[in-house]
Amino acid sequence: MQTGTPAPIPTAPVDGLNVVLGGTGGIGSALVKALQARGETAVALGRRTHPVLDYADPSSVAACAARVGQQLADTGLPLSRLIVATGVLHEGAVQPERSWAHLDAAALQRVFLVNTIGPALVMRHFLPLLPRQGRCVAAFLSARVGSIGDNALGGWYGYRASKAALNQLVHTAAIELARRNREALCVALHPGTVDTALSQPFAKAGLQVRPPSVAADELLQVIDHLPTGSSGGFFDHNGLNIAW
Repeated sequence: MQTGTPAPIPTAPVDGLNVVLGGTGGIGSALVKALQARGETAVALGRRTHPVLDYADPSSVAACAARVGQQLADTGLPLSRLIVATGVLHEGAVQPERSWAHLDAAALQRVFLVNTIGPALVMRHFLPLLPRQGRCVAAFLSARVGSIGDNALGGWYGYRASKAALNQLVHTAAIELARRNREALCVALHPGTVDTALSQPFAKAGLQVRPPSVAADELLQVIDHLPTGSSGGFFDHNGLNIAW
């Protein structure tokens, strides 16, 4: 994708199914509401849904994919958009590291489980559900701090590294996905700083903090206007490229 305003292209079909993983979280629930407000069918899966999505239990990822696969078969709808809005920055004793002195094995394992390993399992079980023909999008929410080229401040070792690893997974999956469907897109997206529980403790004065509803609309705009050739890319909420 080039810098500047993306050229409009046809959006994913309204009669397709949208699946939002992490759909009960701050950004995820806003994405579900935004899609439903557009008259589209959206399925939310997360830690508070049935079936439950719990990356600590790999079988739950497979079970959620099986449920979606059954819904696709029952309705005859294609899976138009798969949006993975899961992620963790802080959780109890797990906090962003200010120094290498704060690196902790258990905390790193938790951050990588949610930010990297879980989405990798999603790729395994959900990407095969995407149609073999026609435009469809798999979008994984990443973070600008996962950019190696953009890292000038240091710190936040686990979060940065887990999101950088996610970006590599997305890029690799995009290559394989193209062999199944040349029109399919698989991308990493940075939602910006959003007023959710994830970012609230770290939102500094001067940052553009947006409500989840605004962030959701921006992300859907980016997803809907991804041009041909953008699969495997890393984009911000304005649709601009982010350095790897």
